[in-house]
Amino acid sequence: MSQVPPSESPPSEASTSEAPPSGSPPSEASTSEAPPSGSPPSAGPAARSTAGPAEDRRTRVTVLVALAANLVIAVAKLVGGLLAGSPALLSEAAHSVADSLNEVFLLAALRRSRRPADRRHPFGYGKERFFWSLLAAVGIFVMGGCFSFFQGVEALRTDAEEKFSGYVAGLMVLGVALLAEGASLLWALHQARRQGGGVAGMRDPALRTVLAEDGTAVLGVTLAAAGMVLHMVTGQVVWEASASLAIGALLVCVAFGLGREARDQLIGEAADPETADRIRALLAAQPGIDSVEGLFTMRTGVDSVLVAARVDLVPGLDSERVEEVAMRIKRSVAGVVPEADQIFLDVTDRPAREHDESPAATGERGGA
Repeated sequence: MSQVPPSESPPSEASTSEAPPSGSPPSEASTSEAPPSGSPPSAGPAARSTAGPAEDRRTRVTVLVALAANLVIAVAKLVGGLLAGSPALLSEAAHSVADSLNEVFLLAALRRSRRPADRRHPFGYGKERFFWSLLAAVGIFVMGGCFSFFQGVEALRTDAEEKFSGYVAGLMVLGVALLAEGASLLWALHQARRQGGGVAGMRDPALRTVLAEDGTAVLGVTLAAAGMVLHMVTGQVVWEASASLAIGALLVCVAFGLGREARDQLIGEAADPETADRIRALLAAQPGIDSVEGLFTMRTGVDSVLVAARVDLVPGLDSERVEEVAMRIKRSVAGVVPEADQIFLDVTDRPAREHDESPAATGERGGA
């Protein structure tokens, strides 16, 4: 087979100087060496793409808008719920309090996740965002869902005298809350569209959490208003209690979805299949590679991916040519997939069939 001439080495804007990650796939001859003098500046965790900080600033504004709306609405719902004695309105107040606390978590995530890599965290702090999103999901479950269930059960088992004197004010509060939550939801949707829409727009867990909270809030306010109106019309508290229970079920489902997503990302979720396929195809097309025996990817942040590949190089390469080919391959990957800011090549001279067939290398999903 022909060897790769030095002139074919393409230019790159991303450096490939990384230290091997702890627990990376075993290596016979690691090729993650430092780049030669004069190589481009690093694009690792300490130096994200310029789009990252800009998106963070826009997401921070979105979170602050949601926080301001939820704080005002929480106070109004609480006062209205106490005056009206409405379990549905009190459930919505708990929902808004939970959302407000969660937005504080998300603001902390935005600030802490952009800290540069250090000796203790060599791959940066990108996963901070996933951790705080998990705390937000727990907050939605405990403060919102569980309290709503409690209010619904209490309303069903308590034979209190019906008083509707404060329900008109309560319905007005819900009307204002619907407008505020709707405005916050539209702002979050606009932010998601600016970040690419679809899966790309939802990749930021902070923005994804705000969208889930605002969407749930709009639906929850609608359920609470319907329950209060039916309670007033029929005189049956079961309607309002049912609305409170429905709000609780809705919050629990949303919390479960957000928590499961954050769990997968904290454990070490692989890059999306499209990105992994692009990397594999690029590696397979390199003249210096005979075969790709295994490919491992892991998201280390919102816009960063770790790539570790086990490759079999063409025979007859001396040590200097191996280094040259490895650096060219890594630069090519970084140029095609900018978020691949940590790239490691493991050179092997024998087929590693057990790794090629493992779920980690093939992209199969394992576990529950």
